[in-house]
Amino acid sequence: PRIQTMSAQLERSVTRERLIATLATTLGLLSLSLAAIGLYGLLAYWVARRTQEIGVRLALGAPRSSVLALVLNDALRTITIGVVIGVPIAWILGRFIRSLLFGLQPTDLPTIVGAITVLAATGLVAAWIPGRRAMRVNPVVALRYE
Repeated sequence: PRIQTMSAQLERSVTRERLIATLATTLGLLSLSLAAIGLYGLLAYWVARRTQEIGVRLALGAPRSSVLALVLNDALRTITIGVVIGVPIAWILGRFIRSLLFGLQPTDLPTIVGAITVLAATGLVAAWIPGRRAMRVNPVVALRYE
């Protein structure tokens, strides 16, 4: 038998769990990035399609901040739909990964609220860029658009 320190034995015993945790974290960050890129693309497309409408709003005297609010409201609507669909699915599917969670339950409310907060913040940051672009639309150019 090989003699090892307790810390070395502990390190060997949790190697697999650390690998799974690192992989899950990496995949989680990748999926968060893909969600942000997808929302950015959707809202950038939306702003491009509604350039003429935004130009009319600005030409009629709408404050630029209301244009930003319009884009951010659409982002919030999309995020809310995602949360309403995703949370129950995650709640149900959480039973299957229960054995992989250490010191955490799949129905842990603070964790779910934290995840929703991170996703919503990421979504709003992704929406900020098309919103800023919409604010800078020149009404004269937008009215001649298409």
